[in-house]
Amino acid sequence: MNGSNMQLILFPLPYEGHMNPMLHLAQILHSKGFSITIIHIEHINSPHPSDYPNFTFRFIPHGLSDSDVTSRGVIEIITLMNDGRCVEPLRKCVAELVAESNIGCLITDAHWHFTQSVADEFQIRRVVLRTGNISAFLAMVGLPDLRRNRLLRSSEDPLPDFPHLRVKDLPAVKAQCPLLIEQLLSSILIQTKASSALIFNSFNDLEHEPLLRCRQLFSPNPIFPLGPFHKQLPRTQTSPPPRPPHSSLSWLNTKPSKSVLYVSFGTLATIDPHEFVEIAWGLVNSSYCFLWVVRPGMVSGSEWLESLPDGFVEMVGERGLIVKWAPQREVLAHPAIGGFWTHNGWNSTIESICEGVPMLCYPCLGDQMANARYVSDVWGIGLLLGDKLERGEIEKGIRKLMTERENGGILTRAKDLKEKADCCIKEGGSTFQSLQNLVDFILNT
Repeated sequence: MNGSNMQLILFPLPYEGHMNPMLHLAQILHSKGFSITIIHIEHINSPHPSDYPNFTFRFIPHGLSDSDVTSRGVIEIITLMNDGRCVEPLRKCVAELVAESNIGCLITDAHWHFTQSVADEFQIRRVVLRTGNISAFLAMVGLPDLRRNRLLRSSEDPLPDFPHLRVKDLPAVKAQCPLLIEQLLSSILIQTKASSALIFNSFNDLEHEPLLRCRQLFSPNPIFPLGPFHKQLPRTQTSPPPRPPHSSLSWLNTKPSKSVLYVSFGTLATIDPHEFVEIAWGLVNSSYCFLWVVRPGMVSGSEWLESLPDGFVEMVGERGLIVKWAPQREVLAHPAIGGFWTHNGWNSTIESICEGVPMLCYPCLGDQMANARYVSDVWGIGLLLGDKLERGEIEKGIRKLMTERENGGILTRAKDLKEKADCCIKEGGSTFQSLQNLVDFILNT
């Protein structure tokens, strides 16, 4: 069966870590015969429609001032957009789409909890996409109840019902606005329970027990673990013209197998100039080769590399390469990569899992703390750095990861998870079957 002539509406959160998985899911569902319309908040990280010629794009206003968008944090912006500002623009857009075609369902990011009321108004089933992992999601949506029942004590205490996680692994503990986060999480839980189904970018062999718990919590709504998304992207019928490899890949081609540490902290994390210098010296003093992605603006008060010590790049020479961007999935798949120092955003984490690359974890915000804890303490495929970025601790962490990855069994466990990720998307695998179940679910409206 396929979705010929049936339209799906997808509404991503306008941040790269949320938007990319939604667009990947859209490509997967389009390959199953569904027509795809993407509704996107205008002027905030908007995708280029020309990059996705098979999709229809609709852009709606967010109702915020320019100063709100530039001065407020991500959680505040999400809360404001959920608080009535986007309801009418979304309602109007969905009304037009309902009048034009047969709508199979509305798939929204879990953070867009206000969308349930719009789906109910037009009697469309809303399917929730959670772009992070299952374990962190369960812990986070349970946070408000833990607070109310005063079950959160020391930051080092294990969480009730989540012994692998500690209190400090929850996002509200380190946040500047914990009450705002807890209110958001309460709304997400309520409206996810009111939805028709839930999709995760994860797979059964990675999170079997959390998946069972999730199915109990959200019963009778079906749960579809469809990950890893990026490994299932359909190949285009027309190949793009060949282009020269990115400089990072050319540089990696000159390095021995598993000799390079890849360093990248995602699209949102910021660090102060002192931490930046400590990272630089820690990388150098570790004696390992490194590929380091430094986003423009990542270092507070700097455009790019101004905070590095004078002569640093020249001193490092061919042992290190600093770039503004790198094709991460290609980098992680390169045989020269021996480890990944990551902020543990879920996309980066699952991409590393899919390539069997051990991780050095330094989470910064949101569910990254929980992701890092699972990488180190549950799956045993990485190590956690301490809470402070200090050159001696960085050097020690890098050396420990790169030397113990084999002796400590980290590499063996990483390879095992890679094989399971490869198998689950093949015919007969758990993700393959889950995708078929989702297609059937959408068609049986």
